[in-house]
Amino acid sequence: MSTHTADPVDIAVVGAGAVGLAAALALSQEGRSVALLGPVATPRDGRTVALLDGSWRLLAELGVRDALVAKAAPLTVMRLVDDSGSLFRQPPVEFRASEIGLEAFGWNIENADLTTILAEKANDLPGLRMIPGFVRAIEPEAGGIRLSGDDFALQARLVIGADGRNSQVRVAAGIESRDWRYPQVALTAIFEHRRDHREVSTEFHTRQGPCTLVPLPGRRSSLVWLVDPEEADSIAALDDAAFAMRVEKQVQSLLGAMTVKGPRGKVPMGGLSVDRFGADRMALIGEAAHVFPPIGAQGLNLGLRDVAALRDALEGASDPGSDAVIAAYDAARQTDVRLRTGAVDVLNRTLLTDLLPADLMRGAGLLALSRIGPLRRFVMRQGLAGGATAS
Repeated sequence: MSTHTADPVDIAVVGAGAVGLAAALALSQEGRSVALLGPVATPRDGRTVALLDGSWRLLAELGVRDALVAKAAPLTVMRLVDDSGSLFRQPPVEFRASEIGLEAFGWNIENADLTTILAEKANDLPGLRMIPGFVRAIEPEAGGIRLSGDDFALQARLVIGADGRNSQVRVAAGIESRDWRYPQVALTAIFEHRRDHREVSTEFHTRQGPCTLVPLPGRRSSLVWLVDPEEADSIAALDDAAFAMRVEKQVQSLLGAMTVKGPRGKVPMGGLSVDRFGADRMALIGEAAHVFPPIGAQGLNLGLRDVAALRDALEGASDPGSDAVIAAYDAARQTDVRLRTGAVDVLNRTLLTDLLPADLMRGAGLLALSRIGPLRRFVMRQGLAGGATAS
């Protein structure tokens, strides 16, 4: 098969998941010539994403909010329940969006729906070139990077790695990463249930990790349940009816009788961090740059903040892959990513231990959040990454 050599572009985005699609849309709308490389995949495995306020506003700027609204449910209350059996167990803590002047913290949508909507928008954008082939080689050239793969080759002045945990862009850029595993597997599914969720997301903190129910439109919710790998295998082997009963018991019959709707998923849990977010005309976004457990709805939202930061770093730059652009982007992401990766890691590990000091620290934190309004509002604003207005 012959290889088609495409015209050079300002920016090539490698990876056509939700974050890669958002980056391609955002940067092509800024007037740059952009190519998006890789097949768009929309598997339905029960996974959803809670798009927090800042992410929702970014997606509105990309022109997809109306399409998302039809598929998403607002999250007006986020409830934390200590179900760890700790001696220092505290009453549930509720965070209300109205307390910081928001209609909702965010909107929950199936990953497959989000990716489909972004891909439809990308296909309709005249200046955005969609190339569905996999990238096989990434090679520096004078003034740019040559990308070649399944029946294509092109040069870009900036390459954005949105190609996930095993990023080949990260390897090509020589960026070191550190990854680790947790003794947990996430079980994912979507349920119909008898009671209304009332737009409340509930996160049960158990000894094996969080078990979270997040609203979807109608009487439906998504589940992310972190459990021990052996127990995960046992639970995943249950048929849909038995699985639904097991989940209903785990969440204390919060939403009444439950019925599985659609495929279920099982995902090993781990983390990844990098020492820098770009080098040599290459920048990393999404899970190419950071991975951590699904706690506090931070994962994909952090990736969308990468997109916004990269867009800001590129503003006014004549050469999108210049050292100055890469340095500005790296500086913009260091603090945000490291603080959130560290916070999620610490919280997850305190759940996995039964040491009294860890239980005391976590219990004291929940008690303080429930009793101290200014602290609670500060934590809510930090969780939204500055997406909320003061009130």
